[in-house]
Amino acid sequence: MVSRRNFLGGAGAVTAAVSAAAVSKVAMAALPEPVIQSKPDTMPPLVPNTGRPYNPVVTLNGWTLPWRMNNGVKEFHLVAEPVVREMAPGFKAHLWGYNGQSPGPTIEVVEGDRVRIFVTNKLGELTSIHWHGQRLPNGMDGVTGLNQPGIPPGKTYVYEFVARRPGTFMYHPHADEMVQMAMGMMGFWITHPRAKHPLIDEVDRDFCFLLNAYDIDPGSYTPKIMTMLDFNLWSWNSRIFPGIDPLVVSHMDKVRIRIGNLTMTNHPIHLHGHEFLVTGTDGGPTPKSTRRYEVTEDIAVGQMRQVEFLADEEGDWAFHCHKSHHTMNAMGHDVPTMIGVDHRGVAKQITKLVPDYMVMGERGMKDMTEMEMPLPDNTAAMMTGQGPFGSVGMGGMFSVVKVRKGQKRGDYGDPGWFKHPPGTVAYEFTGELPDPARFKAEGTGSMSPVAKPAQEVEVKVRKPGGGHGGHN
Repeated sequence: MVSRRNFLGGAGAVTAAVSAAAVSKVAMAALPEPVIQSKPDTMPPLVPNTGRPYNPVVTLNGWTLPWRMNNGVKEFHLVAEPVVREMAPGFKAHLWGYNGQSPGPTIEVVEGDRVRIFVTNKLGELTSIHWHGQRLPNGMDGVTGLNQPGIPPGKTYVYEFVARRPGTFMYHPHADEMVQMAMGMMGFWITHPRAKHPLIDEVDRDFCFLLNAYDIDPGSYTPKIMTMLDFNLWSWNSRIFPGIDPLVVSHMDKVRIRIGNLTMTNHPIHLHGHEFLVTGTDGGPTPKSTRRYEVTEDIAVGQMRQVEFLADEEGDWAFHCHKSHHTMNAMGHDVPTMIGVDHRGVAKQITKLVPDYMVMGERGMKDMTEMEMPLPDNTAAMMTGQGPFGSVGMGGMFSVVKVRKGQKRGDYGDPGWFKHPPGTVAYEFTGELPDPARFKAEGTGSMSPVAKPAQEVEVKVRKPGGGHGGHN
């Protein structure tokens, strides 16, 4: 984490300045120093050193924005600007965001805090910020043209309000929204309760992340902003597996995970090995009488869900979106199905002429995790990630909740792969089992079929022959 002064003096200066409007040094002098984060790692929680105390959150592959106290007001400084986001090792995207990253930093405050946010526009067009889910004065709601004029390039606007209710919220532009959100402009906002709250339990670990999606052609760096449905990169906090960090917890920790959805579709988020309670939405904490145990929670567009569970099962537990194509990277939408057809030789020839040519493997997509497919520069592999037993064969919205005994409080370091007790890993069967007696007693159907085919029909793959003869 570096200051704006140090950041612009380093290698990131060229990228940060692309299309950025100049901001007066005199105007910047009175503002809180903009803090910049260019690393894509999960940063430790920011323990408050001023203001009311609280248990801070951990932003997955992100960080929390520091503030300064000014006569009882918490002051933050957000800088809207072009950024370079490493979405996975070896794959970077040219996005728009805040303070060096997309999504921007998480803002954490306490219920009742007086908050002042300075927003400096270093983009080449008007912008604003809408504080999604907040109760605030109408003129601070951030809808350009309706509640405020847009923030011109090179200018700094101020938002001031009281954090009136605890909960999990988001921020994003309401100016040229289709472009700016498609380019990655968004962030999380957490308002902690100021005292013990009847509907908000204390937890040992508190994680948050945003669901977002991009359409970036193989070999490209910049999202296609006109895409409405056919995205090819499904991400958490603008990271894709295997670039998404694990959520590391200690055995028997009470864990809270806050998830916000700013994509163009819903996401059924699924946790293995545990069931969780849905304890909050962007409307606030849910009444305890309405809470239910789930292992999958569907999160619609523009919604937030807060889930909590007791980490009482050791292991490396998958945590992902349950839409199968959302756990893949650089997914093509016109990929033909070639299951059962040996096309490997011709595929290699085609990729020499068309580098981004991609086709389903002869035995399915899993083949592609072990094939050395030629890919254009700056292209994430479709399914990747190596686990202790080989290729995981996942991408996109996928991570791992690592539950370990002995993980110290406040330690979020990766403990490595889980060491399974003897006899607890699935294994190959090499013997024989007799048929259970019940199999012989089972019937073959409630009634005989009508018009049964005279002979059995087996569908076979027929490879196309050469030439175009024989057509009628």
